[in-house]
Amino acid sequence: MTDSKRSNEKADLLSKKVEHIDIKSFDARPIVEAMDKMAFTSRDLARATKIFNMAVEEPDCAIFLTLAGSTSAGGCMHVYRDLVEAGMVDAIVSTGASIVDMDFFEALGYSHYQGDPFMDDGKLRDLYIDRIYDTYIDEEELQACDESIKIIADGLERRPYSSREFIWEMGRWLKENSVKKGSLIETCYDHNVPIFVPAFSDCSAGFGLVKHQVENPGNYLSIDSVADFRELTDIKIASGSSGLLMVGGGVPKNFVQDTVVCAEILGKDVEMHKYAVQITVADVRDGACSSSTLKEASSWGKVDTVWEQMVYAEASSVIPLLASDAYHRGAWKNRPRRNFANLFK
Repeated sequence: MTDSKRSNEKADLLSKKVEHIDIKSFDARPIVEAMDKMAFTSRDLARATKIFNMAVEEPDCAIFLTLAGSTSAGGCMHVYRDLVEAGMVDAIVSTGASIVDMDFFEALGYSHYQGDPFMDDGKLRDLYIDRIYDTYIDEEELQACDESIKIIADGLERRPYSSREFIWEMGRWLKENSVKKGSLIETCYDHNVPIFVPAFSDCSAGFGLVKHQVENPGNYLSIDSVADFRELTDIKIASGSSGLLMVGGGVPKNFVQDTVVCAEILGKDVEMHKYAVQITVADVRDGACSSSTLKEASSWGKVDTVWEQMVYAEASSVIPLLASDAYHRGAWKNRPRRNFANLFK
């Protein structure tokens, strides 16, 4: 294949951008209210939305958002950003992909594209196109994202950083260098909302930081995951009442739930998470459900079982409804911002 033909074929495959849904452009309240009179997952979603609204309506309740999976690439990135913008999220715990490969990536001016889940993956590899189910990413642009992480690292003091601290520096860097404004990272930076990525090297950040360390032997920064746990526990101790909105499960979900146990071990008397919603397609038959069901988490002293709801659904199909309902109810307008990033300044 000639370079020209290859370039044209790649451009053709990367021609239809994923557009992020705008929860402010539609009012989901009538839909959610109708679902409350239905059954199965519809009613579960309606109850989950009620629980999230209860957390928003309680002025002293801190709300933690956890993200796992690829909904940010799939069109929900602005959902999470707008929850932060409106003051309905006080801290975020996420996988690296959602924050770096998806959000930071798009802040650099790159895009995700609608694709074909049945495409020949060998051909995609030849064209340097990465696939997330039916979504495409330009691998060359992703490697430019890796390089941007290295540039940020190269400009920082050589010492251990929590992921929260490094992502804060990413937000500072984006204030001067972002192509697309309004990223989740930059919005959190603007509103003092800390972001934690406990497995920070498991994404484009990892490639950039490895290159940073290789090129600076004996004089490099590192990421301290224990500091992540300590800092997030400090937030839980400071928060008092707390609620969880969890998209997917895995490490982010378990990490934020474990703060209750960690605080107890430190001799602090803290409440279990009072409100908890998890949206997942994970199964319970392997004994995990991507880090336990919410009722099971109560046996560990992590989550109260009065106001908890599992929603077994693909998150991009239901999280916009929950978020739009909460946005249009407007309780966030009277909600004070917690500014938890200030705990570490």
